Amino acid sequence: MKTHLKNAELFLKGSNFYRGVRVASAVVTPFIILFFFGYEALAPSVMVGVFLNAPGDIPGSLKRKVNGILISIGLTMLITGVILFLKPYLILLLVAIGVISFVVSLLSVYGFRASLVSFSGLLSMVLALAIHKETAQDIFLHIGLMGIGGLWYLLVSFTFQKLSPRKDNNQLLADTLQLIGQYLKLRARLLTKKKKRETLIQEALVLQTQINEKHETLREALFTERKRSGRSHYDEKQLLIFISTINIFEVIEAKHLDYNEIDRLFKDKKEHLRASKNLNKVLGNHLIVLSERLIQSRKIPSKDSLLEALSGANQAITDYVEDVKLPKARKGALVLKNLYDYQELLLQEIRSIRRVMANVNEASKVSLKRQDRSQFLTLQEYHFSVVLQNLSFNSNLFRHALRFTVAMVFAFVLGTVLEIHNTYWILLTIIVIIRPNYGLTKTRSKDRVVGTLIGAIVAISIVLITQNIIIYGVLAIVSLIFAFALIQQNYKSGAALITINVIFVYSLINPNAFEVIQYRVIDTVIGATIAILANYILWPSWEVNNLKEVLLDALKKNKNYLLATQDLYHDKKQNLMAYKVARKELFLAISNLNAGFQRLTQDPKSKQKEFRLIYSLVTLNQTIVSATASIGSFIINHKTTPASHEFDAMILKIANTLQMSCAILEGIPPNNQKDKKEIEVVEDVLLKTFKDLSDERDNNIKKGNIEINTETMHQLQEAYLIPNQLIWLKSLSENLKKATISYSEIL
Repeated sequence: MKTHLKNAELFLKGSNFYRGVRVASAVVTPFIILFFFGYEALAPSVMVGVFLNAPGDIPGSLKRKVNGILISIGLTMLITGVILFLKPYLILLLVAIGVISFVVSLLSVYGFRASLVSFSGLLSMVLALAIHKETAQDIFLHIGLMGIGGLWYLLVSFTFQKLSPRKDNNQLLADTLQLIGQYLKLRARLLTKKKKRETLIQEALVLQTQINEKHETLREALFTERKRSGRSHYDEKQLLIFISTINIFEVIEAKHLDYNEIDRLFKDKKEHLRASKNLNKVLGNHLIVLSERLIQSRKIPSKDSLLEALSGANQAITDYVEDVKLPKARKGALVLKNLYDYQELLLQEIRSIRRVMANVNEASKVSLKRQDRSQFLTLQEYHFSVVLQNLSFNSNLFRHALRFTVAMVFAFVLGTVLEIHNTYWILLTIIVIIRPNYGLTKTRSKDRVVGTLIGAIVAISIVLITQNIIIYGVLAIVSLIFAFALIQQNYKSGAALITINVIFVYSLINPNAFEVIQYRVIDTVIGATIAILANYILWPSWEVNNLKEVLLDALKKNKNYLLATQDLYHDKKQNLMAYKVARKELFLAISNLNAGFQRLTQDPKSKQKEFRLIYSLVTLNQTIVSATASIGSFIINHKTTPASHEFDAMILKIANTLQMSCAILEGIPPNNQKDKKEIEVVEDVLLKTFKDLSDERDNNIKKGNIEINTETMHQLQEAYLIPNQLIWLKSLSENLKKATISYSEIL
């Protein structure tokens, strides 16, 4: 019960419920005002304008939000006018539906916000089919009132944001902290769950993608706002928390451990890993609690559990050395020490978040120049050339637009020929369900049908209990609030609530509610069936055929990140910003690759060609990211020795191997380098440094100098970690090249 109450509190205090209240207020208020002044006949047009332009109101830059809603207002007014004027002319109307469906759906090439504006435009086309206006005067009046409704929603949205300017960003930060907490706990399980690692790694890919998506939205929201008087204290706090989440995510990524090596070193000593595993769990749970407190605005929890778990992990290193004995225990102890250092870094960032949330005055200020800040933003290109580049069957979005157009035209013709009651409900179902890939379309179809059935059953039950129109009106408003609040979090629940809302709104107009329910369910099933069949039959977009460009981008960004890490080793101060930008670009590229792989898993089994090979390509890229990040993280957080010639030679070898993989995908003959013997010599030199330091340490131990100073420990860690990571990276890059050759042969 306590957990349910906490979840209810988080939901009611969160931005999703706030959004539901905002949209419902904007929809209902015009009706109340116009009804009070006796102009209730004008209210539906205004309410339609509000409803149509709400989708584009998503978290992010205020400027982009306003521009998006204004474009949405203009687009919905134009499309509504075209459909209403052409309704008497069936052939022209059919042509208009086809053209609008294709052109407007193609707007999605301009990014997520543009896809929501596109959705508003398509929704306006369908709703226009449901509206009956006989004269030009009525049509122009309706369009004008729609525009007023859109502007009214913009005003309401702006007002709500001024009343609670922190809510959207706080929700994004809370979601990010929770996802990272879950990710940390998953990484803890990876440490010892040998048989479940493949499943856990696939779960990790999903979490990585979700975290990167949150980070991208936060970058837009926190970096693009220009404030005349500078950032406020709370803006500063949000930015500090965001930067800490970035740092935490990178540190986690930097410790994608060589689990085969860990299994070998701790084969019979798994108990010595438990303290590190427990610390990861405690850190993850603490982040989740902080995410909740950020929404609840409550006192942050005690840090005692964190310090206790950290102390346990530190003691585990000593216990391992005492159990296994030096020098045999040295490699295992260094693995535990590196793991401990990484977890200590995580704790430092978590403590930074705690200080910010506790309003500690000494919390450091953010110093980020505008030119540096802009480097972290992913700019969306809005030139018309972007559309022209996508006017090809090679473009997934082009095929989707064509497929969507055929589905819409077919559904309209089917409804007209068969004289289906409320054909526009079929079209509406297609709009909200059909997506560029088959898997998501199938999932949304199932959720839509199940949600509609649940909503219909609930509505029938209420109608059987009472015919009170006041209850219908209250339920219509309440269901509208919760529908908009849940539609992005839980589509099935959102669909159920939308169905309840539609049924009760219709029940206020038409007493025969059972007829409304009947047609709603039938039309939803028809629309979902058309959407699934269209995705499967018409120019299908199987993910196996779409991964080449995403994979190529990930390979290029991996190489760039590797070279940026090399520069960082040579001059930390001078090259830190370039390293962070390369890191950000790579994380986005890997996120896109992970997302593509997740879509592949949703395709029919018969279409998942070479699944194991593609999985290998994804995980190899991911592991290379982590291996490189572990070197970068060590360089940033430790005082290091000068980069050696051998280090540069290994980096060059790995970068060249990655470049050969790129060349293979691009169809360019790779320039194979025969430097095997030279690289073997370089490896020996790199490993010899650790051996020399180990021998020196063994001699000191024999002389009775058991204590080790910090400088010597860091030198041992550097001499062990960097050469081993480089050798591992070389092996990974060569395996990736082999996998890329196999992949290119099936294209």
